[in-house]
Amino acid sequence: MRLFAAVPLPRAQADELARVVDRLGRIPGAERLRWTARPGWHFTLAFMGEVDEGLLPELHERLARAAHRTEAFPLRLHGGGHFGRRALWVGAAGGLDELRLLAERADAAARRAGVAMGEHRRYQAHLTIARPRADTDLRPFVDGLAPFEGARWQVPELVLVRSRLPAGGVPGEQPRYETVGAWPLDGAG
Repeated sequence: MRLFAAVPLPRAQADELARVVDRLGRIPGAERLRWTARPGWHFTLAFMGEVDEGLLPELHERLARAAHRTEAFPLRLHGGGHFGRRALWVGAAGGLDELRLLAERADAAARRAGVAMGEHRRYQAHLTIARPRADTDLRPFVDGLAPFEGARWQVPELVLVRSRLPAGGVPGEQPRYETVGAWPLDGAG
């Protein structure tokens, strides 16, 4: 199964982001972007790719330990950016050090559980909201995101998500996400 560890958005923050995405959708060229659907709005902490189901018990145990060692922390949506011409994203502010630490712990938990992880990179907090369908200048969209300051929330948990990619070839079809584990951030270590 295809898995990743993440911090999901609470409903109020998803509502905020939906209003911003609606405004961005009115910028000329927005039709050349493939906008992510609301159920896919999350901060990925550690992308694991295909994981053998036999590794799940150990992975769950290690992710639970990572969450148990991490305190809940404040976060808010903030501004945005892009990765070349591949993705438009919304950033984060607040407990970025804590978010990076949780990402490091989730990555380490997966590796120790035997998940074949890709090359380790420094974590950059981002929530992907769109991907270009064609060569599209993303600067007007980044400019539209620049003043965005979302409301603060307390990140309460680490979640493990299963991603099911579209298989039907239907234009605009989105991946489906299913939470397969969630652990409260306890701050015990």
